[in-house]
Amino acid sequence: MRKPNTTFILLVGVANAKHFTRCELARTLQAAGMDGYFKRNTASSYNSQTTTRNSDGSTSYGIFQINNRRWCSSDQVPSYNSCRISCSQLLTDDITADIECAKTIANQQSILFWPGWQANCQARELGQYIAGCEL
Repeated sequence: MRKPNTTFILLVGVANAKHFTRCELARTLQAAGMDGYFKRNTASSYNSQTTTRNSDGSTSYGIFQINNRRWCSSDQVPSYNSCRISCSQLLTDDITADIECAKTIANQQSILFWPGWQANCQARELGQYIAGCEL
């Protein structure tokens, strides 16, 4: 069987990436039922195309910076793929896969899983992220 062209798949993901406004993301997450999962902001710069190369060789993907070592699959590192998705699904303007994976992570490990939340949000008042959004 012929292997799919990974370059093409990645380019499609980039072409469909979305940079959310703060309030647009807050409304999208609320509509998806995420306000019950997270009382704090876990998103990274509101950009669905965000990737971060980590010091351990893994990569974190998408608006929630979901790591490929545990939660999604890529050809980069061995993964448990606990969310049962390809990491490329986390890089599109449709953040449904991101939300479902984030719910899986929250149910399995809680919000404390996200290093970005620990560094920027833990024990801080974060009402600024939804202020003026008319939620």
